[in-house]
Amino acid sequence: MADHRKLLMIAYHFPPFQASSGIQRTLKFSAYLREYGWEPLVLTVSPRAYDATSPHQLKEIPEDAIVRRAFGLDTSRHFSIGGRYFRWMAQPDRWVSWWPGAVWTGMRMIRRYRPAAIFSTSPIVTAHLIGLSLCKRSRLPWIADFRDSMTETGYPRDPRTWKIHRKIEHETVHHCSKAVFTTEPTRQMYAERYPEIPASRWAVIENGFDEDNFRSAESGFTNTPLGRPGQITLLHSGILYPTERDPRPFFAALAMLKHSGDIDGSKLQVVLRATGNDELYKPMIAELGIDDIVRLAPVVSYHEALQEMLRADGLLLFQGACCNHQIPAKIYEYYRSGRPILGLVGPEGISASMLSEARVNHIANIADAENIAGTLRLFVKKLSEGVDSGVSREFAMRHSRKARTKELAALLDGLART
Repeated sequence: MADHRKLLMIAYHFPPFQASSGIQRTLKFSAYLREYGWEPLVLTVSPRAYDATSPHQLKEIPEDAIVRRAFGLDTSRHFSIGGRYFRWMAQPDRWVSWWPGAVWTGMRMIRRYRPAAIFSTSPIVTAHLIGLSLCKRSRLPWIADFRDSMTETGYPRDPRTWKIHRKIEHETVHHCSKAVFTTEPTRQMYAERYPEIPASRWAVIENGFDEDNFRSAESGFTNTPLGRPGQITLLHSGILYPTERDPRPFFAALAMLKHSGDIDGSKLQVVLRATGNDELYKPMIAELGIDDIVRLAPVVSYHEALQEMLRADGLLLFQGACCNHQIPAKIYEYYRSGRPILGLVGPEGISASMLSEARVNHIANIADAENIAGTLRLFVKKLSEGVDSGVSREFAMRHSRKARTKELAALLDGLART
């Protein structure tokens, strides 16, 4: 790798972290960059900072990859007394204790390995704070990767946190060499927010799926249905945010269909895997009397999650209108799975447009229970008749992680030439 230029990559989400699709973006960039002439140097946080860990994806890190894990803790778990802590100890986020150690470790890596550029990815906001600090100290070109927007009107909800995030966001876009977003509407939003920034600084690299992960999931895979004979099984895999991906209208739609006799637990099973908010949703489901239909399932390994997608009769995608400029990362995995998709989205958002472009036939307004009920009734009927299909493989293959890494490498090549 002596002839490869080096890239210092700063990421909170990295194996052995579990329970966020954000891990896949950095992990796959770091795995494939070498094919395009760049050697990654990963700077992440001590695993003690993670709520949940799993060893399963550690093997996907190249054996000779340089990975440094700087000290960092979770304020809510490690610095609280009786579950309470000072708010300033969690600004800009609960992992701000990672910042000092990461800057010290990062400067040591820069002096030793002499990278040609820095890359940081958020959320977590502290990752960009580290990138900003290292950029100022080293004067290296810096790519700031925004997997989600850092601020919006009313987000974060706490006014003090919003001000801190907006200040870091402002500093980030003014000091970075490239600000990368995962959707075109988010890029447009930032370009309008910061008109003084030249258009050449903004870029879009979408998320994607990893073909090697799917081939591994399909290897030795027995395609047995998730549900019982005669039962249609729908799956949502991943976090269901109470606001951004509010499932309450969907729950109400299920209750409507059960009351009308269209569905019951023997005909339909809905698996909500790793919602992150089970304790919030469990009483809602019980109150509506749909607990024979809806099952809240715990976190599993990424490999098992992909296999479950492949076995489901249909896949559920949630994205609220408040996130119309964002695309859930799992949409690309849903594409590759080849399973039929029911999209519960903001009708004017990019997720709705993406699903339409992929020729997904069943799309409903996530906020309209009656619209969901009608669309869900038809979706289940089509699945029962075996006449609905998933996204074509040809379309899905346009969205591979390797193709996205090639886009990142092209950005880096451009920076290296300037």
